[in-house]
Amino acid sequence: MTEHQQQKAPADPFPPLPDRVRDDWQRRAIRILQGDARRSADTHLVNPSFPGLDGISIYLKDESTHPTGSLKHRLARSLVLYGICNGRIMRGTTLVEASSGSTAVSEAYFADLLGLPFIAVMPHSTSRQKIAEIKQFGGQCHFVDNAAMVYDCAQKIADETGGHYLDQFTNAERATDWRGNNNIAESIFEQMEGEENPVPDWIVMSPGTGGTSATLGRYIRYRNLPTRLCVVDVEHSAFFDCYRSGDRSVTCPRPSRIEGIGRPRVEPSFLPDVIDHMIRVPDAASIAAMRILSDRIFRRVGGSTGTNFFGLCWIASQMIRRGQTGSLVSLICDSGARYTDTYYNEDWLASEKLDLAPWTDALERFLATGNLDLPARPEAF
Repeated sequence: MTEHQQQKAPADPFPPLPDRVRDDWQRRAIRILQGDARRSADTHLVNPSFPGLDGISIYLKDESTHPTGSLKHRLARSLVLYGICNGRIMRGTTLVEASSGSTAVSEAYFADLLGLPFIAVMPHSTSRQKIAEIKQFGGQCHFVDNAAMVYDCAQKIADETGGHYLDQFTNAERATDWRGNNNIAESIFEQMEGEENPVPDWIVMSPGTGGTSATLGRYIRYRNLPTRLCVVDVEHSAFFDCYRSGDRSVTCPRPSRIEGIGRPRVEPSFLPDVIDHMIRVPDAASIAAMRILSDRIFRRVGGSTGTNFFGLCWIASQMIRRGQTGSLVSLICDSGARYTDTYYNEDWLASEKLDLAPWTDALERFLATGNLDLPARPEAF
């Protein structure tokens, strides 16, 4: 046999058609995810009344009522669906995520629903309640000493297990259909249609992945609406500095005390160009606002909701000073039940040297009179 004859024959350019287009498991998994979306797509829009805010209506979309208790339920479902539709999640695939807790809880729920293994990589500081919920859904927790370590560690575990790194911080803005399909932005504007001021003057959102603020900002522009987007960052986070400087390489060495928001680096899903304004809220102000809002709506909310609510109050104060009226919308991101050991614990506050009293007094006075006299100004660009 000649050397030419020994060479491998070229691949058939017309191979036979496969018997099936897709694996039956993937088709079933997509039906399960679509069913969850139908059952839990919409959430209540709460409209608390504050005597001092005459002419300004406050609305809070309550994402804590999702089956897994937070805004991250939407994101987790989108990330899993995104992985399946891209052919990266199949029967038996181990799902891996880097998370500070709430996203991992929701992803553990969906992994359990689909019969897939799940591993969450998170800092040791993650609340015990979130860890317990992840394990309740059959997930595993892998802990790291520093929040900046979660990314590489998650990728390494995915590589070692032959699994799929869901990577919320990169894929949040990619996996969400920002034009519509009942995303959170579309839901807000549909629910506002019958209100006295149906088009909000501002929507306020705190960034974790940056994906929700990207969805809101894109949708506002897509619908050509006059609504503006204010993103409220926290003390130990890289997002605000990136927005102010335009430098995506900025980092923050200290981890955020407000779980679920604030990041040590500028995440790929954070899109500054769709944001109209940004402020940085002191952690004591976030927690004071969280507790005040909890008292007014008769149930506990989490720290990121406190950041959102403080942002609403700050914008409302600016509108009052200018003689403006209108509506403002933000989110209740999750329940305060996950933070009994931290934000609702006086010993924890003392250990963190957080004095809520000046912020509590200022906010209570504002909600009663419309006059906001803060102990310190939030950083604003």
